[in-house]
Amino acid sequence: MFKITRGRCLLKMRISDAKTTQAKLARKTGYSEQRISNWANGREPIPYDVIVLFAHILECHAEDFYKWTITEEA
Repeated sequence: MFKITRGRCLLKMRISDAKTTQAKLARKTGYSEQRISNWANGREPIPYDVIVLFAHILECHAEDFYKWTITEEA
């Protein structure tokens, strides 16, 4: 059996890679800049449906928003 663990949030990196800003992402999505900041700084986990939306807008994959660890349990 495998276990997957969500690690560090990579939203800031994805925003930077897309050459945009948190403010522009907020305007495109309707989420507040404060909410996006909370997600980007790891204060709140990003809901999966929002990750999919961000992936579409920022042209990357949903799994690119967190550092993931997959371990095999004995």
